[in-house]
Amino acid sequence: MSKPNQNIVPFEATHPGVLIKDELEARNDINQKDLAKELGVKPSFLNEIIKGKRPVTADFAVVLEKIFGIPADYWMKFQTQYEIDKARIKQKNIDKIKNIEIWNIIKEYVPVNYFKKHKYLTDSLKDDIKMIFSIYKVDSVDALIKSVAQNKFAFYRKSKKLQVDEKNIFAWSSLASFEASHQKVNAFYLENIEQLVIQLNQIFYQNNDTVNNTKKILNQYGIKFITVPKLEKTPIDGYSFWSENNPAIAITLRHKRIDNFAFTIMHEIGHIVKHLSKNKKEKYIDIHKAYKNNIAEREADNFAKNKLISPNIWNDIFENNLPLNDGAIIELGKKFSINPAILLGRISFEIGDYTIKTKIDKKLR
Repeated sequence: MSKPNQNIVPFEATHPGVLIKDELEARNDINQKDLAKELGVKPSFLNEIIKGKRPVTADFAVVLEKIFGIPADYWMKFQTQYEIDKARIKQKNIDKIKNIEIWNIIKEYVPVNYFKKHKYLTDSLKDDIKMIFSIYKVDSVDALIKSVAQNKFAFYRKSKKLQVDEKNIFAWSSLASFEASHQKVNAFYLENIEQLVIQLNQIFYQNNDTVNNTKKILNQYGIKFITVPKLEKTPIDGYSFWSENNPAIAITLRHKRIDNFAFTIMHEIGHIVKHLSKNKKEKYIDIHKAYKNNIAEREADNFAKNKLISPNIWNDIFENNLPLNDGAIIELGKKFSINPAILLGRISFEIGDYTIKTKIDKKLR
């Protein structure tokens, strides 16, 4: 049998005067005035004890023992428990006020509605504060404020054309890191990347339960994979970083297109190969159009382009298969086992036109 929790805080502390009142009501041979006389105190003094305005002292407890037959130590234990309960209730109220104050500060730096919407927060302020601290990897509200300030421009170069919320960017990346820390995968070996790329391209070509299959194969090769829910004014496609002993990729399915998904995955793998494997402290967050002149991002872009469609195949397409239309693109996709939407996406990029009329299915499945 489990022992009762001795530290449960009652809603209200019960004074031993309540027991005196109960005894008087249960007995027909004595009233409050008579009891005061027997106790040798004024009726007003006894009334203050019954109402909880005075404590039951040791001397008073001994006299009560003689009159009611209830041991003096019981009265003293009752009084002691009352004092303890009062102290705990006071502390609980202090903690409650403190948590409200902390939460009011947190709301200034954290998109709490986002975390609540996606079930990270509950109805317990204490637990919610603990969860926010866990997600942001801090142990106090001061540390949270400092961390938000330090990471204001840590992951990306701000673009004047982008509508971004720095608070949301940091929230998204913090959640990605939090989820990655709870994911267990195989050991990572850089020399296995080429085989991983081959298997990923097969998954992209088939485009069937693609997100889950991508996660399985990445985990198998030692790369953590997380999909993080979209957040307002957070135009992130992908994020690569090191999580404990493994590289990690986090994405948000903003477009739900197979070409965008495939390119983002390969782009982040490019960061793992060319950058994170050499410096595990770096973090690469892919914000749409924010990295136009960044060398590392261009290197990751080139890696993705060449791994999704090899230079030989791409040169062959443009040397021997022009002009290109839906039918030709679909046939080329079959010939080279490349999803037609990925071919179309590369063509659109190369000619700088994403408004090409097409019936090719781009949906991520």
